[in-house]
Amino acid sequence: MGSNWTLADIPSQAGRRILITGANSGIGYQAAFTLARKGAHVILACRDRGKGETALRRLDREAPGTATELAILDLASLASVREFAARQLEHGQIDILINNAGVMAPPKRRETADGFELQFGTNVLGHFTLTGLLLPALRQAESEAGGAPRIVTIASIAHKRGQMDFDDPQSRRSYSPMGAYQQSKLANLMLALEMDRRLRSAGSKILSVAAHPGVAHTNLFQAGERSTVEVWARKVLGYGIGALLNTEAEGAIPTLYAATAGEAKGGGYYGPQGFQEMCGEEIGPAKISAQAEDAVAAARLWGICEELTGVAYL
Repeated sequence: MGSNWTLADIPSQAGRRILITGANSGIGYQAAFTLARKGAHVILACRDRGKGETALRRLDREAPGTATELAILDLASLASVREFAARQLEHGQIDILINNAGVMAPPKRRETADGFELQFGTNVLGHFTLTGLLLPALRQAESEAGGAPRIVTIASIAHKRGQMDFDDPQSRRSYSPMGAYQQSKLANLMLALEMDRRLRSAGSKILSVAAHPGVAHTNLFQAGERSTVEVWARKVLGYGIGALLNTEAEGAIPTLYAATAGEAKGGGYYGPQGFQEMCGEEIGPAKISAQAEDAVAAARLWGICEELTGVAYL
């Protein structure tokens, strides 16, 4: 069942610090824009300084007088994640962490600075590490008066076609651009649900909530690391099936619901309720694949992430 919840239902976020990865464009930017207008201090965690500064200037134009800042974070480098987290912990609590940034289907297998397959290393291991290192700041917010802190993980309807290859999670033997992406989004959702189980077991008030944007007509869909022909084709496709795609602003609604709605629960997964969960402003529970709900597999994946990153928590 969907919800009649709208952006107008977002309560004031005054006094809250919200960190969003990949906030310089797409649904990350739209979430930053809305939350800043609701009074939050929003940290745009971006890999590219130039694009991040462009986003800040855009926010100054579109939402003047709001409190936003840029912080440089490269999720494809564990050293960068560690340095970033150390700096953030110096500034106190984080009320909401939105793990939004992602890499989608580069045509050739690439690796992160640490030798991980780029999508698994960025989308999964980078955010796993960041969340663990920032947990003290979320716990600090937990001790303050106000709403429960939240960790929001952005998954995808693509997770339903994903398969976790525990024998070769880095796609070394065989690399499929979309297969690796689908696996990374499946892993994101598995870890979000496992995090909720671990938080509840620890008696924490922090909520782990997942969301997906449907199919949003963002630059991730349009461009990415693709040939000129494919970029052109995707733009044409986007215009041709525009009725089946969310705009960037519409695509951000599930993220904002997961981050702020009182109806959003720890362990919940939310998305648009339109055709095939691809579009629509009505938000409700999203469909979860059987593998994503497999607690034994999720615990195994969690252990792999701890081993690969050297970061253990919960």
